[in-house]
Order: sequence, then structure tokens, then C-alpha cells
Amino acid sequence: MPRQPRGMAPSDPQIPLAFDEAPATRPVAGKQPSYIADHRQRLRARFMAGGAGAMPDYELLELVLFRAIPRRDVKPLARVLMDRFGDFNRVITASEARLRDISGVGDAVVVELKIVEAAAQRMARARVMKRQVVSSWDALLDYCHTAMAHRETEQFRILFLDRKNVLIADEAQAKGTVDHVPVYPREVAKRALELNASALILVHNHPSGDPTPSEQDITMTNQVAAACGALGLTLHDHLIIGKSKELSFRAEGLL
Repeated sequence: MPRQPRGMAPSDPQIPLAFDEAPATRPVAGKQPSYIADHRQRLRARFMAGGAGAMPDYELLELVLFRAIPRRDVKPLARVLMDRFGDFNRVITASEARLRDISGVGDAVVVELKIVEAAAQRMARARVMKRQVVSSWDALLDYCHTAMAHRETEQFRILFLDRKNVLIADEAQAKGTVDHVPVYPREVAKRALELNASALILVHNHPSGDPTPSEQDITMTNQVAAACGALGLTLHDHLIIGKSKELSFRAEGLL
């Protein structure tokens, strides 16, 4: 719904308010209309009783939007966001620019969604940092998918390991376009030495959703492996993260 034009009286019933705009005249001293308050109470009660599993994605999204839009019905906006992006995960990981294309999405909504995204990434990251990669491989894959699977541009990350294969650092080295990210093998090896790492794992995403490596991916990986080998470092793997699955160079015999 369009935002009201400047200079127009906010009480004009012909002018719709955007989802995240509070009405200028409130029912009772700024309180929610009773039907909105009752709906929110019911959703919160169901969530506390049954957790996220008891709720469809659009209702979980409503719970997030409650804080951003405290006095209006957020169900229409939740439905629009779900229709546009497909599921809860894709909504919270959508870029700010794409979110703002939705009528009714303002600063408050973007901030709440990005807080949820950041929290999910922090929690996934905490499960793998300072832990041995071999014993937490599934958690590592979950973290990579959480952080990268729904990005709209390529990102290149390096996971640095010590002599016991414990993850000691995770760094985003470069960002690129929808189908290319620049990587400099000597810089990768140099950073590993700065961190006193003994081994590393390369990770990057394919925004197309297909994790099949390109010839450029294969060439770059071989160059990084050569640079690491010259310095006594081990390149354990290169993971390409797609929308719903990943590809391991090691498992595919490419490394």
C-alpha cells in the first residue's frame, strides 16, 4: 500500500497507511485495537506452548513483525513477504534493497529481520568455532548454509584451522557479483600464516543455487592449493554452497 503523500491530513479515510506507520489517531491512548491485541496474544501463547514447529512460516514471521509494527495488523505484510520470497528463511536473508521494494517495509521492519538473521548466524557459528572440524562437520555445513546459501552475490570465506584441525578463525575475504568473486591465492596463504594456521577450508556460494563448480572455480582452487603447499599449509577442502545442497571438492575428487 502506498505511503500517504506529504501535506495530506493523516485522518483522511481515503489515504491508506503503510504497514509500519502508526495511525495519527489511536483508539485509546495509543493502545492496540482489541482484535489485534487478542490475535497477538493467541499467537504468542501458541508459540510458547508448541514452539516454532506449531506455527507456519507466515505466523512465525508475524511474531517477528510484532516488535517492528506495534499497533497495526501485520498479517497482510507477513503474507506479502512470504508470497514474494517463498519461505521464512528467504525473507530474513533477503537484501535490504529487495525488502524495501515491498510496500510497508521501513527501517523498523528491516532492522528486526536483520537482527533475526544475525542471531541465526551467530548461533550457527558458535557451534563450530574453537571445535575440531572433523567432529562437527554437519554443524559446519549448517553454518555455511545459514550464512551464505541465500546471498544474492557471491562471497568467498576461508575457515582457518590449527594443527589439531580446530577452527580458529572464519573470515569473509571477498564479495563479488552474482556469478564471480575475485580471489588472490597468495593473499589467502599470507593470511593463514598471519593467523598461525596449519590448514584451511575454502567456502563460497553460488547465488544461482547450483553448486556445480565452474572452470574458474577449479582453476582458482588449484592455485590456492599450490600456494598453500609451497608454505607447508594444507588445503582440506573447497565447499560450494548452493540453495539447498553443497558440493565438496574433496568428495568429488577435485582436490
